[in-house]
Amino acid sequence: MLAERIRVARGEQLADLVLRNARLVNVFSGDVHTVDVAVHQGRVMGLGSYQGREEIDLEERYVCPGLIDGHVHIESAMVHPAEFARAVVPHGTTTVIADPHEIANVMGVAGVRYLLEATADLPLNVYLMAPSCVPASPLETAGAELGVAEIRELLSEPRVLGLGELMNFPGVVRGLPQLLEKIQAARGCPVDGHAPGLTGRDLCAYVAAGIGSDHECIDLQEALEKLRLGMTIMIRQGSSAQNLEALLPLVMPGNASNCFFVSDDRHPADLINQGHMDAILRQAQPQELLPPVTLVQLATLNAARYFRLWDLGGIAPGYRADMVVVDDIEDFQASMVFKDGQLVARDGQMLGRMMPEQRPAPASSFQVADFGLERLAIPAAGERLRLIGVVPGQIVTQALVEAAKIEDGLAVADPERDLLKIAVVERHRGSGNVGLGFVRGFGLKRGAIASSVAHDSHNIVVVGASDIEMARAVQAVIRLQGGQVVVAGEEILAALPLPIAGLMSERPLEQVSTAVEALNRAAQSLGCSLDAPLMTMAFMALVVIPELKLSDRGLVDVNAFEIVPLFV
Repeated sequence: MLAERIRVARGEQLADLVLRNARLVNVFSGDVHTVDVAVHQGRVMGLGSYQGREEIDLEERYVCPGLIDGHVHIESAMVHPAEFARAVVPHGTTTVIADPHEIANVMGVAGVRYLLEATADLPLNVYLMAPSCVPASPLETAGAELGVAEIRELLSEPRVLGLGELMNFPGVVRGLPQLLEKIQAARGCPVDGHAPGLTGRDLCAYVAAGIGSDHECIDLQEALEKLRLGMTIMIRQGSSAQNLEALLPLVMPGNASNCFFVSDDRHPADLINQGHMDAILRQAQPQELLPPVTLVQLATLNAARYFRLWDLGGIAPGYRADMVVVDDIEDFQASMVFKDGQLVARDGQMLGRMMPEQRPAPASSFQVADFGLERLAIPAAGERLRLIGVVPGQIVTQALVEAAKIEDGLAVADPERDLLKIAVVERHRGSGNVGLGFVRGFGLKRGAIASSVAHDSHNIVVVGASDIEMARAVQAVIRLQGGQVVVAGEEILAALPLPIAGLMSERPLEQVSTAVEALNRAAQSLGCSLDAPLMTMAFMALVVIPELKLSDRGLVDVNAFEIVPLFV
């Protein structure tokens, strides 16, 4: 085989495929030049003048390496992994590095193995990182726990590249033995970080522990400090958190190789209406801070090198022939996508023969018994209470204090002041835990919204204007065995079943997107002021993102990393 590749590279034997007259976006030299690209046995064999059994004249269209998303949670697309591939490959994405901690928090190692099996035969390279924080923190109840033994087991898998984002950064800084053992188990592999707002000596300690990257920077100064300490900066532009505009000025010729683009999450409507990594490239162009070739490097080669995928991220002899053809490097609309030298998508559509059958998903588990109205009651223990403040367009929140509305000795929602009740109902272990609090920023005048997508432990989260509607919404999610609902009075206005771990649908992406839009419209009809209320609500339970969040165990002051009383 090797001798045959050498003959093809020397032009002594026909290549399987030659892309003629290609304007190659060369991420190694940083320029664009016109060449023929010879492909054989799924790999690039040569650049120059070649002949092949099949030839495609690109007529000086641009050819770029297949795009790489260096940090994404596939579960956030809310569809089966095969549907995710069908969504992103036509946009030029040929590789993703996924952190499966969403499904791992629900199903443990079995969930990670399901993703490995479901992505094995796709026309998309799917690599995983071993989830480092399952549960994400000791302040919540997850469906599983991954210890050092489970991390070692997962790291033995060929497509598991390293240790996923270490969200419990206070635990790392404090030297918790179980976290340090996981880092040591991944020695020699990439270890991803997650340290929003960490600075100074604590940040030095975090980096010294072996953490190599961060995707949680929200401003330039934070990113610069981390870059100066040797961290690779993942510039995130997703559906939930969008940091591209703030962070792109960080990138200069001297440090560009230490930065790359990631999505973190991409929701159904955004995949359909905007795209994936190609959308990030288009959004970066108007800032006019970097040459187009550098932007392509940030979406290809840099991620490949960080994750030690030495034959991905570029177009050169020996590299896998993952390529995307575009008419305009700035507009970046994929006209052809090649995976291992095979044309798999054209003009925004997958070629149907390339998609395998969906693999059946394991059953989701809901251990919630006799949930009723009384579980939502909050006896008044004071006149003022802590309140989660939503920050539109961000996953961080504010820690507010507000006067409580008290009726018959109970603290209740006050929709007139946008003082809504929020609850997190434990669904994995039948513990009976219900965390209760209040939130401002949803704007509901009546009704309730509930979801089994609630980062990261994915218990049931519900926000509502009355206890009775909140209880009905939670009961509806339980009946669905996973999903999202909007309830008004006794009526379910909209619902989306999510039978795969309570996180993902088995329906096509387009149908899921339509259902999500119906949920958003239903919530907005009840007065909600947010564009994506259920997505926003899912992050109200993410107790590793400041400032104030809610778990099934209670209200969490993230900065102090402890559960605090609701009443001041």
